[in-house]
Amino acid sequence: MTKLFYKIGEVCDITGLKPTVLRFWEKEFRQLRPTKSSGGQRLYTEKHIELAKRLKVMLYDEKFTIEGVKKKLAESEDYETGLNKEQIKSELNNILKLLNS
Repeated sequence: MTKLFYKIGEVCDITGLKPTVLRFWEKEFRQLRPTKSSGGQRLYTEKHIELAKRLKVMLYDEKFTIEGVKKKLAESEDYETGLNKEQIKSELNNILKLLNS
């Protein structure tokens, strides 16, 4: 059963990362910034966990630099929409055609 939010300890158990690594990555990658509870506890979503796993592979296994990962993320996907740049461009063109007809 999936949960809406996961605490940092749970994310560490799932990803095999240390809390210090997650907190550092939050500063480096805006997509990984979790919301915080009224008590200041970090609340991660499934999307955050998947991104953390992807970052781990890119940084540890594929040996990307942090700057390289940032560039790769910017090129491959828009994490706000889940669409890549070509998909966004296509959707905008479709909207423009609808407006012009």
